[in-house]
Amino acid sequence: MSNETEFKPNRGFLMLFVEILLFFGAISGLAMMRNPYFVILLLLFFFLLPGFFVINPNTSRVMIFFGDYRGTVKKNGFFWVNPFFVKRKISLRAHNFDSERVKVNDKLGNPILISVILVWQVEETYRAAFEVNDYEHFVRVQSDAAVRKLAGMYAYDDFEDDKEITLRSGMNEVNHALEEELAERLSIAGIRVIEARIGYLAYAQEIASAMLQRQQATAIVAARQKIVEGAVGMVDMALEELNKNDIVDLDEDKKAAMVTNLMVVLCSDKSATPVVNTGTLNH
Repeated sequence: MSNETEFKPNRGFLMLFVEILLFFGAISGLAMMRNPYFVILLLLFFFLLPGFFVINPNTSRVMIFFGDYRGTVKKNGFFWVNPFFVKRKISLRAHNFDSERVKVNDKLGNPILISVILVWQVEETYRAAFEVNDYEHFVRVQSDAAVRKLAGMYAYDDFEDDKEITLRSGMNEVNHALEEELAERLSIAGIRVIEARIGYLAYAQEIASAMLQRQQATAIVAARQKIVEGAVGMVDMALEELNKNDIVDLDEDKKAAMVTNLMVVLCSDKSATPVVNTGTLNH
């Protein structure tokens, strides 16, 4: 048998009544009749006692009889079974796992720190009990392996503007890929992945400062590019308006000087300081 099956145990209230009769019958016989044979009733009471168990909401018991899997009890209530049954408890509640921050290399070889937040739940009790040695430890190890593999598939950030999916910008795609990877790895243990996402992401300490400077430089270059594009458009518009309205007649040298001055004013990161020319336009 390699799949989960339902086990239907007997309700425990009738057997509880029998146990009470055995206990008080043995005590009464030993105390009043002083007959040593009533010890047998007391021994029978203690022998039957381990057969009682309780199933709380969202919990289960895997029933094993001399190494043979007989089924899983998921129905809530108070039950009694043969005392020789081994009753292994497995929780069906959702578990939240926040992994430790691990240092791995991204697709470009940069060392990064990354952790994963995983919400999982046991769906197949047979696999959780028998396919792996310790399913909770299995979740931790496989989560670590999955996040290491994921980090090697993507770069931390895209500095070349190639529009590739990265760990920092493509969180939805990355989290979806992580969830699929974990679902495939944990299916052997009968575990369903409810949610998986990256909980922490940063460059490793030894390169964090250099990468921050690189990010700042990239942002500055991008901003300058926008400024230059806007300045060129404004200069072209100014020359076009001057020619269209016939305000002033500019030769090529004067146009070049005007373009230079406008570009300096528009592209400078500081406010322009006006200079009053009291001579001619050529001086």
